[in-house]
Amino acid sequence: MVKSPAVKTHWYAIRSKPRKEETVWKQVDGQGIEVFFPRLRIQPVNPRARKWKPYFPGYLFIHADLDQIGKSIFEWMPHSLGLVAYGGEPAVVPDNLIQAVRQRVTEIAAAGGEVFNGLKPGDVVQISMGPFEGFEAIFDERIPGGERVRVLLQFLDSRRVLVEMSASNIRQIRRK
Repeated sequence: MVKSPAVKTHWYAIRSKPRKEETVWKQVDGQGIEVFFPRLRIQPVNPRARKWKPYFPGYLFIHADLDQIGKSIFEWMPHSLGLVAYGGEPAVVPDNLIQAVRQRVTEIAAAGGEVFNGLKPGDVVQISMGPFEGFEAIFDERIPGGERVRVLLQFLDSRRVLVEMSASNIRQIRRK
């Protein structure tokens, strides 16, 4: 009986030129190679701007047998900077790390996006743009059906006023 060689597929990180991750992702996928491009949906101010941002800017992950397909395909691919390597050897990314990243990206998406990651009613946020830029507010709730939130602004006379705004206009303040 002839023993067949074991398939040696591993996860590897591939670098891309700045803001070219999606182009590299499409090229790798077009070659029939399993590729994982973790990214988060965002609500840009400009409606024509990108709707997604990479979770790891400049990096994607491929699952392949490099003995079978070779390393040079990634070095010569347009907009690719090649595989992440140490001492000339491509670095293997552990399967459990890939699974953890997949789970984390899924959790952030389920929470409503990066703005809402870990944000709970009562958390202090800072308004980063618009007429209330620079003010602190208290996060009240995410408004269903869009990327909008409701916050409570406190004025000098201790009155709190509910204000609705784009979720991209706030950022959480981490108190120590």
